[in-house]
Amino acid sequence: MIQYVEVGLTFVTIGLAAAIFCHFVLRRRVPGDFWGALIVGLVGAALGGLLDQAFAGLIERLANFNTVNVFAAAFCAFLLIWLLSRLND
Repeated sequence: MIQYVEVGLTFVTIGLAAAIFCHFVLRRRVPGDFWGALIVGLVGAALGGLLDQAFAGLIERLANFNTVNVFAAAFCAFLLIWLLSRLND
């Protein structure tokens, strides 16, 4: 049970980091400002984790932290925030 909590917290951390990076560092405008970026970052991190599970044979494990492929989760979080910011333009 505690492993699921650790995995969930890892996804939340990746989504939060992606939102902070895109909103405060890159200064990307997204609908909902920081909160919109955070929600999309969380969804993207979870989606990246699911895609990693679905294509485990295709995607070589680049790095594991609490059984989460950090690169896949971070990539999807950044991708979805970028897409949302493009829709805002």
